[in-house]
Amino acid sequence: MGEPPLADLEAFAAVARARSFRGAAQGRGASPSSLSEAVRRLEARLGLRLLNRTTRSVTPTEAGQRLLERLAPALGEVSAALEALDGLRGSPSGTLRLNVPGIVARVVLPRITGRFLARYPGIVLELTVEDSFVDVLAAGCDAGIRYDESIEKDMIAVPLGPRRQRYVLAAAPAYLAAHGAPGHPREVLAHRCIRHRFLSGTMLPWEFEREGQVVRVSPEGALRANSIELEIAAAADGLGLIYGFEEVLAPLLADGRLVPLLPEWWQSFPGPCLYYAGRRHMPAPLRAFMDLLREPESRWPGAPG
Repeated sequence: MGEPPLADLEAFAAVARARSFRGAAQGRGASPSSLSEAVRRLEARLGLRLLNRTTRSVTPTEAGQRLLERLAPALGEVSAALEALDGLRGSPSGTLRLNVPGIVARVVLPRITGRFLARYPGIVLELTVEDSFVDVLAAGCDAGIRYDESIEKDMIAVPLGPRRQRYVLAAAPAYLAAHGAPGHPREVLAHRCIRHRFLSGTMLPWEFEREGQVVRVSPEGALRANSIELEIAAAADGLGLIYGFEEVLAPLLADGRLVPLLPEWWQSFPGPCLYYAGRRHMPAPLRAFMDLLREPESRWPGAPG
């Protein structure tokens, strides 16, 4: 039978990750028909169907999923080995694919991405923003950014962004005038609240801490949404209490549109980490990104001199 061509394996992995021939083609600068032909060749060579195709979706078969799980790390090694040669040509090039949560995309990455791309013009930064934890390799990413509690133990984690962050509780003056303010975290249950609901359906409890005492409450929520913009607007309009990242609510607290509540109970927690699988050959774009993170910000491109 012989070994399948590497290009056909790469084409299959791209389609399986994108769940679409068209989507995979856009990311590779190829045509959907050429990828379809590559997958057909691979299936014929292996004697197995790897993808279930309908007019509306493309999904891996059991055999296809098993191949993808084993193939993704191997293709990553090949890509990293080739990218490692970038150092011989000068500035690194290629694509750095990161999977990040919405809060990091909003408050941490904006000050980093511009400096990174200015430093390395040969690198394309591709961000996927989602709040659920993913297998970064299976998802076709080089690394992810998450908070400590959701990082698998076999991943290498590198601190990124603020080392401590806080959740803050707040409400609009109009809401407080009509309903009063809670005097204790448990009294939050008697108030209208604006809850953040993840796409998975999960709503995390609101956790407060004071002098070692932790209080967790799960209010029903007058509004449940997965849009931070909508949640902030609702809070500013006086629709209920909001509990969110301090960096996100800070502008509204500063101008008085929101009033801080129970500040002595605000809980702090470790900031996010960049995480990736331990591999012998790290992709050159990822190594360049980590090199920038290790430097003092005063040395970043565009920093005040």
